[in-house]
Amino acid sequence: MDKVRKRKDVPVNLTWALEDLYRDTESWRSDFERVKELAEKLKTLKGTLKDGSHALCRALDVYCEMNCTFEKVYVYASQLLHQDMGNAESQRLSGEAQVLMNQINGASAFLEPEILQIPEQILQGFLAEEPKLLEYRRFLDEIARQKEHSLSEEKEELLARVSELGQAPSNIYAMFNNADITFQPVLDSEGKEQPLTQGRYIHYLENPDRRIRKEAFLHLYEGYKGYVNTVAALFDANVRQAVFFAKERKYGSSLEAALDGGNIPVGVYTNLLDTVEAHLGTLHRYLSLRKKILGLDELHMYDVYVPLVDEADRNIPFEEAKHMVKEGLAPLGTEYGNLLQEGFDSRWIDVLENEGKRTGAYSWGAYGTHPYVLLNYQNNLQNVFTLAHEMGHALHSWYSDHAQNYLNAGYRIFVAEVASTCNEALLIHDLMSKTEDKKEKAYLINYFLEQFRTTLYRQTMFAHFERDMHARVERGETLTAEVLCEDYYALNRKYFGEEVVSDEWIRYEWARIPHFYTPFYVYQYATGFSAAIAISSKILSGEEGILEKYKAFLSGGCSRDPIDLLKLCGVDMTTGKPVEDAMQVFARYVEEFENLF
Repeated sequence: MDKVRKRKDVPVNLTWALEDLYRDTESWRSDFERVKELAEKLKTLKGTLKDGSHALCRALDVYCEMNCTFEKVYVYASQLLHQDMGNAESQRLSGEAQVLMNQINGASAFLEPEILQIPEQILQGFLAEEPKLLEYRRFLDEIARQKEHSLSEEKEELLARVSELGQAPSNIYAMFNNADITFQPVLDSEGKEQPLTQGRYIHYLENPDRRIRKEAFLHLYEGYKGYVNTVAALFDANVRQAVFFAKERKYGSSLEAALDGGNIPVGVYTNLLDTVEAHLGTLHRYLSLRKKILGLDELHMYDVYVPLVDEADRNIPFEEAKHMVKEGLAPLGTEYGNLLQEGFDSRWIDVLENEGKRTGAYSWGAYGTHPYVLLNYQNNLQNVFTLAHEMGHALHSWYSDHAQNYLNAGYRIFVAEVASTCNEALLIHDLMSKTEDKKEKAYLINYFLEQFRTTLYRQTMFAHFERDMHARVERGETLTAEVLCEDYYALNRKYFGEEVVSDEWIRYEWARIPHFYTPFYVYQYATGFSAAIAISSKILSGEEGILEKYKAFLSGGCSRDPIDLLKLCGVDMTTGKPVEDAMQVFARYVEEFENLF
């Protein structure tokens, strides 16, 4: 591997076009000040919402313009920081945007309480009188639905100010995990030191050289162990802030509060855990086969990512990856393919890892501009699937933004992983259909099995851990490093079973999972994966009308509850059937994989 490049050394065509948001920081500053003006204007409308339909509409218009402009300001500052977390100027702009967010939250704190004070009959009269208010019907209906969790104006304003403190654990962890923590280098096959970064860690675990895998594993967790008490304090503080806000809003738990935003029944969460854990035997069967194929007396945690078929280990440049993704997603139709190509050609994507760049991958953007994708692309198949995955997010956003107004465009997290995972399922099917080579087919099946393991099983394990940790705090306990490590280690042993040696170092894995700082996010990878398997199966089978139904889903934003959006495609997540069906698909592929050896 080469030395990690500086940001200035990345070719422009492989960076995202942030100038499509703002040409420079001066134009960003202009909108920044505009947001502050709109916040002050909104404050002057306090107490007027009940005065008539025009007054309510005026306030909502200002609220929308303020938030829509702020979104652009916030995304630009954040993405500027994410491309180089060590850049002091970017840190400053991002910090300013964070403070501004708290200011606009404070300015709009009166909005929901005042709307809730308008009698239902009068509010319906306003909607009948002012046609433009119909654009805000969904927004108003959602406020009414959550009425019992809305507070007085004074308390809403206080919570808006306190939210700045509530964000501290997440912000501190992000800086620690992306900019400060370092790891001992890994010796490559020639004995040369190579940097160990978050972005390269999984790459090392996929190395056929077991010494390199083990060394990367040990060095990474040695790094986290050195800060385990600090990270435990951050974890505990973040859970406490979630529990605090849930309690203040009169929810029974932080889990209930997190799910209520999308009107998701808590039973969907618990059913996921119960269904997946009822099928741990299939996972253990797959891991036993992995141990056999690798010819190991003991299968360790650093052995579970390495590809099982050496011949299928491919070097895939980014240009080839784009071609593979476009071919794989052809079943989605010409329009989808053209949008995909537009994203490739118009620098929606920040492609390469560089020093200080945020780890991982994501899709983001602001309403009114095209979406963006952050990658840390490595030349392997997993990263090809990451490209397909993130472009699924991006085009989901594109469709929603073009079909819905600002308040209805942002889709809920519950459905956020469906389009991205559907893309992965279509891509793996395309690649498998194009090969007759037994070894290549084995590699691809194994890759698909790994998607089940790392998404449906692993994310559900995380969800189980998260539920238990929040419950501990709600019982009045403290999440010390010892508690976190012991509970995580026990859960890891349960999921991986007797066929895998749960190395002592794995007890620190919780410390490197950034999604824990967005409480109860990770379960949606698993539910989304299950829904995506169902939808992709319908697309591949040529079910009549499915592409139009899927486009309607992609275009839905948050105009309906996420459960209802999925029902547009014939997928009902309240039944648990999609998860059970996905488990059966996993079992069939494990059997097919066994038959190849």
